[in-house]
Amino acid sequence: MTTLDAYGYDTHEVLNQAPALADYDAFAADPALGPILDAFGAGWFREQASVVGHHVGSQRVQDLARQANRSLPELRTHDRWGRRVDQIEFHPAWHELMGLAMRDEFHSLCWTKPRAGAQVARAAVSYLWNQGENGICCPLGMTYSAIPVLQRDPARWAEFGRLITSSDYDGRPLPAGQKRGGTVGMAMTEKQGGSDLRQTQTVATRNADGTYSLTGHKWFFSVPHSDVFLTLARTEEGVSCFVVPGWLPDGSRNRLQIQRLKDKCGNKSNASSEVEFRGVIAHLIGEPGHGIRAGLEMNHYTRLDFAVGSAGLMRHAVAQAAHHTAHRRAFQKALIDQPIMANVIADLALEAEASAWLAFRFVHALDREGDSEAEKLIGRIGAPIAKYWNCKRATPVVVEALECHGGNGFIEDHLMARLYREAPLNGIWEGTGNVVCLDVLRSIRRYPDCVPALLDELRAARGSDPRYDAFIAELETDLVDVLRHEHLARRFVERMALALSASLLIRHAPHAVADAYVASRLAGGWSGHFGSLPQGADLQAIARRAVPVPN
Repeated sequence: MTTLDAYGYDTHEVLNQAPALADYDAFAADPALGPILDAFGAGWFREQASVVGHHVGSQRVQDLARQANRSLPELRTHDRWGRRVDQIEFHPAWHELMGLAMRDEFHSLCWTKPRAGAQVARAAVSYLWNQGENGICCPLGMTYSAIPVLQRDPARWAEFGRLITSSDYDGRPLPAGQKRGGTVGMAMTEKQGGSDLRQTQTVATRNADGTYSLTGHKWFFSVPHSDVFLTLARTEEGVSCFVVPGWLPDGSRNRLQIQRLKDKCGNKSNASSEVEFRGVIAHLIGEPGHGIRAGLEMNHYTRLDFAVGSAGLMRHAVAQAAHHTAHRRAFQKALIDQPIMANVIADLALEAEASAWLAFRFVHALDREGDSEAEKLIGRIGAPIAKYWNCKRATPVVVEALECHGGNGFIEDHLMARLYREAPLNGIWEGTGNVVCLDVLRSIRRYPDCVPALLDELRAARGSDPRYDAFIAELETDLVDVLRHEHLARRFVERMALALSASLLIRHAPHAVADAYVASRLAGGWSGHFGSLPQGADLQAIARRAVPVPN
């Protein structure tokens, strides 16, 4: 009998395909994160960081992330009897990921275990989980930033403190008192204002019992299924900050209606929405008319978290590209051993490593600001610098890392496609590039002492490299005129980020890494693209250093 398929499906053996990068310790595989913990007072967290690294590097988490991004959250406005419920249904993978990350204390570690280096340790959890699934990082990052604000209100802290510091995730739609753990959302943005929170039009009316009723529309409400959220509304005194429980004391839902979920370019697993406040019951927090101040305090934490998260995203992209090129062969060599590819991978690795040092330096300042005025000043100006630069660099890093995979990187079976959609988002959240750069100038005007504090930070590396010294001398000259030329704010912040990154690498990274960074970024002629490291850079050492080693 003649068979129609003599090959039995297999016409050839599949060769020269890189294996999946899975079941590895993302912490141990990272050349920068361990030294960062040691340098910034969190070496005690190394063992736990390895536990988190195994979580995010596992095949299980990769499968969950893929499922959570394929089966997207769905809004149910009514139940089958016609009652309004405003519930969001998630794939079970989302809930499992949230449970894992909360168990790692992504949201709470620095607040529940205050000790030297605690902010840096918590940031390491954020950095690593941004290599697991970015969608869950939004609710956990917002919860982290809201905790210190809520702690200053004894009544609200008594009501929600246990819930939002718990490491036991509970995704059930129930009143806070019936749950094991919960999260905090934020609803700040309105259509007419965007980043200009002074344009808030939502109105707050005081009730006889001291609460307020809020009426208005919020254009971007991240994680609307949160147990409690913070929002802005206008009182007689001006824009004020409010705490809004998701449920009322009688067990009914608070008076908000989710209009729709945003169909976002990326960050698909996470639910973002538009909502109407229809007399939402809320509690004033802080002074009336000073809500923007409370919003900016939370922004300081979230902006640092976005700088850290973007650094984690870059590290993930670079690890994937380095792994692929170390296993894929062409012209009788591994791709990573081809000189031109070695230049690309080494250049990407420099960018990712520098971004991690930059972000964590200012998290370190957050750890120390209570004891050092200089650190407080450095953190004030440094957080927006790191947020701007890391979020801007994430997109070109991911694009180049994707290209290293060829066509395989551009299909949905590969997680690079998800990272590609994710990469631009942090540059938009909590202030776009222009807003963040203007905040740097505002810090210089309002807190002029932050400039000498920052210059002292840069001068700590002076004398190590004449190219660095020349760059710093020119930057000091630019500082004199920057406030008079607002249109040059981006250029100034970019140069400051490069100088700070170089300073940190000179002091803490291997010489080959620091030398290549200074030669390419500070010595002139840098295009911002990858694969253009100059003659003399130790390409193979830097590129091979970026390759993760599975367990």
